[in-house]
Amino acid sequence: MIESLAVEKFFDGQTIKENVKISFQNGKIVAIGAIDAAELNEVRPGLIAPGYIDVQVNGGGGALFNAEPTLQTIAAIAQAHAKFGTTGLLPTLITDDVAVMQQAADAISTAIKQNTAGVLGVHFEGPHLSIPKKGVHSPEYIRSISTDEMAVFTRQDLGLVVVTLAPENVSVSDIQTLVDAGVHVCLGHSNADYQTVLKALAAGATGFTHLFNAMSAFQSREPGMVGAALFDDNSWCGLIVDGHHVHYDACKLAIKAKSAGKIILVTDAMPPVGTDDDSFPFFGSKVVRTGDRLNALTGELAGSCLDMATAVKNTVEKLDVELTEALRMAAMYPAEFLNAEQQVGRLQVGFNADFVILNDDLSVAETWIQGQQVY
Repeated sequence: MIESLAVEKFFDGQTIKENVKISFQNGKIVAIGAIDAAELNEVRPGLIAPGYIDVQVNGGGGALFNAEPTLQTIAAIAQAHAKFGTTGLLPTLITDDVAVMQQAADAISTAIKQNTAGVLGVHFEGPHLSIPKKGVHSPEYIRSISTDEMAVFTRQDLGLVVVTLAPENVSVSDIQTLVDAGVHVCLGHSNADYQTVLKALAAGATGFTHLFNAMSAFQSREPGMVGAALFDDNSWCGLIVDGHHVHYDACKLAIKAKSAGKIILVTDAMPPVGTDDDSFPFFGSKVVRTGDRLNALTGELAGSCLDMATAVKNTVEKLDVELTEALRMAAMYPAEFLNAEQQVGRLQVGFNADFVILNDDLSVAETWIQGQQVY
């Protein structure tokens, strides 16, 4: 059965049009066209846009992926973020024991097989990171790569796989092995010098995890990871636009410096997203929420309580980015980073019917995943 929606404004990923009808069947878009005069009374207010894609989501709805790496946790996280327009996400497992990694991979595999709404794959953030740039990652679990971790990363039943690593601690040949297996390698939580980062990029790394945060800084005589990230034309940079992780003017500078289409919005979200919780347990300690900021008891930023709708709103209002570009940063560019740009990230015939309907203030009125309304 073909379903249709008539909307006041329609953004396909390129331009905003008025009074458009989108039709979909079996989870795919089958037609997009102008509305007949007789249908004008059926037009709903708001802007329909491609659903948001978040490649770094540690938790939401009170659930933390590391704490309980199960199908139920994955579904709870996806459901929490759907309220904020996220139609595709990568549940993110931070540095942990290999047994936890294997359990998380099994849960992701089941989620992919069952077509759990919103789940595109998995992001392993660690454990092959740099101790000096560990952030809140547990140092006792940070380690060299072994056949056990490589076996998890290169499984072919996990959907889209992202691995964040520190290139000073992982060999070029191991990076190439990951890339050859279809893994999207991101560089982050790293104190690597500029030349080491360039070698990792040459080996096939294509992303940088939360630009500026937990990476070697740009300096006059040593550009560091930040310099390499901004200078390289072919890689994507995740950016947490919450006003805490990165100064808004630093965000503006990154957008100005980086190649067009290569900055993607991410949340680095933790369990409080979608709840009123003011703290949560974390690896034997606790993370505390103050307003819209999360900190470990030792003071470090510990992820965020940012959602994608707020990230888009902040990008427009705080960074002075055009709405259409902010929407691309939340959907099209992440899809391109994941090599999924023929299925998601835009609204056109043949693509997934994954979309969000926004109110005038950019809050989310409705979220649809594969033609099903989930919020």
